[in-house]
Amino acid sequence: MHINLFTDGGSRGNPGDSAIGAVLYDETGHTVAEISEYIGITTNNQAEYRALIAALERAKELGATTVDVFADSELMIKQMKGVYRVKNPELTHRFMEAITLARSFSKITFTHVRREKNKVADTLVNKALDAA
Repeated sequence: MHINLFTDGGSRGNPGDSAIGAVLYDETGHTVAEISEYIGITTNNQAEYRALIAALERAKELGATTVDVFADSELMIKQMKGVYRVKNPELTHRFMEAITLARSFSKITFTHVRREKNKVADTLVNKALDAA
Protein backbone atom coordinates (compact mmCIF):
# COMPACT_ATOMS: atom_id res chain seq x y z
CA MET A 1 0.00 0.00 0.00
CA HIS A 2 1.23 3.47 -0.91
CA ILE A 3 0.70 6.62 1.21
CA ASN A 4 1.37 10.26 0.36
CA LEU A 5 1.79 12.22 3.55
CA PHE A 6 2.00 15.94 4.18
CA THR A 7 3.35 17.08 7.54
CA ASP A 8 3.79 20.35 9.35
CA GLY A 9 4.88 21.44 12.79
CA GLY A 10 4.51 24.89 14.21
CA SER A 11 5.47 26.95 17.21
CA ARG A 12 4.01 30.25 18.34
CA GLY A 13 7.20 31.65 19.71
CA ASN A 14 10.41 29.71 19.28
CA PRO A 15 10.27 27.98 21.67
CA GLY A 16 6.59 28.38 22.42
CA ASP A 17 3.23 26.67 22.24
CA SER A 18 3.58 24.03 19.55
CA ALA A 19 1.47 21.61 17.55
CA ILE A 20 1.74 19.05 14.80
CA GLY A 21 -0.41 18.41 11.77
CA ALA A 22 -0.42 15.78 9.06
CA VAL A 23 -2.71 14.44 6.40
CA LEU A 24 -2.26 11.01 4.80
CA TYR A 25 -3.68 10.13 1.39
CA ASP A 26 -3.98 6.74 -0.29
CA GLU A 27 -2.88 6.16 -3.87
CA THR A 28 -6.24 7.44 -5.20
CA GLY A 29 -5.92 10.73 -3.30
CA HIS A 30 -8.50 9.95 -0.62
CA THR A 31 -7.72 11.11 2.92
CA VAL A 32 -7.09 8.07 5.12
CA ALA A 33 -5.91 9.85 8.28
CA GLU A 34 -5.38 13.27 9.80
CA ILE A 35 -3.28 14.29 12.80
CA SER A 36 -3.84 17.53 14.72
CA GLU A 37 -2.26 17.62 18.15
CA TYR A 38 -0.99 20.18 20.62
CA ILE A 39 2.44 19.06 21.90
CA GLY A 40 3.29 21.72 24.52
CA ILE A 41 6.23 24.12 24.61
CA THR A 42 8.99 23.32 22.13
CA THR A 43 10.82 24.71 19.10
CA ASN A 44 9.57 24.86 15.55
CA ASN A 45 12.16 22.30 14.38
CA GLN A 46 11.21 19.89 17.16
CA ALA A 47 7.56 20.25 16.13
CA GLU A 48 8.42 19.57 12.47
CA TYR A 49 10.16 16.31 13.41
CA ARG A 50 7.40 15.27 15.81
CA ALA A 51 4.85 15.75 13.02
CA LEU A 52 6.93 13.61 10.68
CA ILE A 53 7.34 10.85 13.28
CA ALA A 54 3.61 10.81 14.09
CA ALA A 55 2.70 10.64 10.40
CA LEU A 56 5.18 7.83 9.67
CA GLU A 57 3.85 5.87 12.65
CA ARG A 58 0.29 6.31 11.35
CA ALA A 59 1.35 5.21 7.85
CA LYS A 60 2.84 2.04 9.37
CA GLU A 61 -0.37 1.37 11.32
CA LEU A 62 -2.31 1.69 8.07
CA GLY A 63 -0.08 -0.92 6.44
CA ALA A 64 1.86 1.34 4.09
CA THR A 65 4.91 -0.19 2.44
CA THR A 66 5.85 2.82 0.32
CA VAL A 67 5.59 6.46 1.36
CA ASP A 68 6.13 9.84 -0.25
CA VAL A 69 6.67 12.55 2.37
CA PHE A 70 5.97 16.21 1.61
CA ALA A 71 6.81 19.01 4.06
CA ASP A 72 7.52 22.73 3.96
CA SER A 73 10.50 22.46 6.33
CA GLU A 74 13.47 22.59 3.97
CA LEU A 75 15.84 21.92 6.87
CA MET A 76 14.07 18.72 7.92
CA ILE A 77 13.71 17.42 4.37
CA LYS A 78 17.39 18.04 3.58
CA GLN A 79 18.43 16.39 6.86
CA MET A 80 16.26 13.35 6.11
CA LYS A 81 17.81 13.11 2.62
CA GLY A 82 21.32 13.33 4.07
CA VAL A 83 22.09 16.67 2.41
CA TYR A 84 22.45 18.50 5.74
CA ARG A 85 23.87 17.14 8.98
CA VAL A 86 21.86 17.45 12.16
CA LYS A 87 23.97 19.89 14.17
CA ASN A 88 21.53 20.57 17.01
CA PRO A 89 22.03 17.92 19.72
CA GLU A 90 18.41 18.28 20.83
CA LEU A 91 17.19 17.35 17.34
CA THR A 92 19.46 14.31 17.03
CA HIS A 93 17.10 12.04 18.99
CA ARG A 94 14.08 13.03 16.85
CA PHE A 95 16.12 12.68 13.66
CA MET A 96 17.25 9.16 14.63
CA GLU A 97 13.69 8.19 15.48
CA ALA A 98 12.49 9.47 12.09
CA ILE A 99 15.31 7.73 10.19
CA THR A 100 14.57 4.42 11.94
CA LEU A 101 10.89 4.69 11.01
CA ALA A 102 11.75 5.70 7.44
CA ARG A 103 13.92 2.61 7.03
CA SER A 104 10.98 0.38 7.92
CA PHE A 105 9.31 1.14 4.57
CA SER A 106 10.38 -0.61 1.37
CA LYS A 107 10.56 2.79 -0.38
CA ILE A 108 10.32 6.33 0.93
CA THR A 109 10.92 9.74 -0.64
CA PHE A 110 11.19 13.19 0.92
CA THR A 111 10.13 16.28 -1.00
CA HIS A 112 10.20 19.91 0.08
CA VAL A 113 7.05 21.79 -0.91
CA ARG A 114 6.17 25.45 -0.63
CA ARG A 115 3.85 26.42 2.21
CA GLU A 116 0.97 26.93 -0.26
CA LYS A 117 1.13 23.23 -1.19
CA ASN A 118 0.98 22.21 2.48
CA LYS A 119 -2.16 24.11 3.53
CA VAL A 120 -4.10 21.14 4.95
CA ALA A 121 -1.30 20.13 7.34
CA ASP A 122 -0.75 23.79 8.28
CA THR A 123 -4.47 24.20 9.03
CA LEU A 124 -4.34 21.13 11.30
CA VAL A 125 -1.41 22.67 13.22
CA ASN A 126 -3.28 25.95 13.72
CA LYS A 127 -6.47 24.12 14.72
CA ALA A 128 -4.58 22.33 17.51
CA LEU A 129 -2.87 25.55 18.63
CA ASP A 130 -6.15 27.48 18.68
CA ALA A 131 -7.85 24.71 20.69
CA ALA A 132 -5.05 24.75 23.27
